[in-house]
Amino acid sequence: MTTDKHHKNVDELANSSIRKLMWKYFLPAFTGVILNALYNVVDRIFIGQGVGAIALSGLTAVFPVMLIMMAFGMLIGMGAGIRISISLGKSDFLRAEKVLGNAFFMMLIISVFITILGFLIKDPMMRLFGASNETIGYANDYLNIILFGSVFSVVGFSMNNLIRSEGNARVAMFSMLISAGTNLVLDPIFIFGFGWGVKGAAWATVISQIILCWWVLRHFRSQKSVIKLHLPNMKIDRNIVLSIITVGFAPFSMHLAASVVSAIFNTQLVKHGGDIAIGAMGVVHSVTMLLVMSIIAINMASQPIIGFNHGAKNFVRVKQTLLEGMRAATFIAVAGFLIAELFPRTIIRLFNSDSPELLQIGTTGLRIFLAALPVVGFQAIVGNYFQSVGKAGVSTFLTLLRQVLILIPSLLILPGIFGLSGVWLASPVSDFISSLVTSFFLFQELKRLNGKINPSE
Repeated sequence: MTTDKHHKNVDELANSSIRKLMWKYFLPAFTGVILNALYNVVDRIFIGQGVGAIALSGLTAVFPVMLIMMAFGMLIGMGAGIRISISLGKSDFLRAEKVLGNAFFMMLIISVFITILGFLIKDPMMRLFGASNETIGYANDYLNIILFGSVFSVVGFSMNNLIRSEGNARVAMFSMLISAGTNLVLDPIFIFGFGWGVKGAAWATVISQIILCWWVLRHFRSQKSVIKLHLPNMKIDRNIVLSIITVGFAPFSMHLAASVVSAIFNTQLVKHGGDIAIGAMGVVHSVTMLLVMSIIAINMASQPIIGFNHGAKNFVRVKQTLLEGMRAATFIAVAGFLIAELFPRTIIRLFNSDSPELLQIGTTGLRIFLAALPVVGFQAIVGNYFQSVGKAGVSTFLTLLRQVLILIPSLLILPGIFGLSGVWLASPVSDFISSLVTSFFLFQELKRLNGKINPSE
């Protein structure tokens, strides 16, 4: 049975229509990542409407910490996922299972480290991330519970990505459907029914992550999995660990940089707009996350196809997948841009309908922040492509260019000139400049691919 599953997945990745294959992988990946994004979005909607705009600001101060946890999940999940896809492309199933075992052990060690360090530096970290005397109580209530659940968050998120990398995209979708559905049901019960407020939102999130963790571990011991989780494969292999880290470093650095940027955003927002401006950023981040996650779903759909065919040296299919991904991502980015620009007030009211100040600041912020969204889509696809073919250095550079090298200086300079509008303006400035550099690397890579493709193909 397992052998038949191996042959079916391998044949599909090698021969099926790229467009049909991407669509097949995209739908469950899209469902999964949107549901994952809804963890934070749903929390913010219920807290914003049920507790108030200040509580929403407290949750936003915790957001950089959530990004750090996700960064470590991406380091292992994306790194190991790509190595598994490449190994399966070479029909090296033993290597793929060793990667799985080593990745799982890394998840356990790193998540325990996050929990301990998080509690040790919690208070100064919250202050650094923009929590004020008025909002730090809400931030601590949420963070204390989230840190206890970090092991379930890291293992569940990372292992679910490995399910997708072995070609079981539908199983990965159901994993997130069950987990996010649990969070959606428990949020109103805990926040309103039990009157737990911010703590209720945190407990709903942790319980749903525990269920996700159980589900994915169960999968890798079942007959449905292409590769199995075996205890002997958890013995650390230095070469495998390094191979996971080198490839996973690009998405890791992206999320870590996003955490630093989020902290700088928060401090600049407090300085130029007060606590309510941070709450507005919470709404803007939620909307941005839904759009970016939609594009990440395209990356997740294309990653196993690119990794497998690059390993098999089928460069025609590699190029096809890259181009299809860029078209789809640009479509999503343009559609998201139009919705955000045309209906910003409706979006803000979804999160809080009581604060006129939040509505005013959030409407302006949303429009400016997403002004360059149409050029973001293809950048995400190109960065993922370099990561999928093992060119971690290029992928990391392109990621850090947008998230650090351009955005951070913009955040430090523009608010001094334009005030609160300058904080929002930093994002589109960074997006536009980095798109020009990404285009250069893209054209160079297309030339390289064309050189490897036989003209008859």
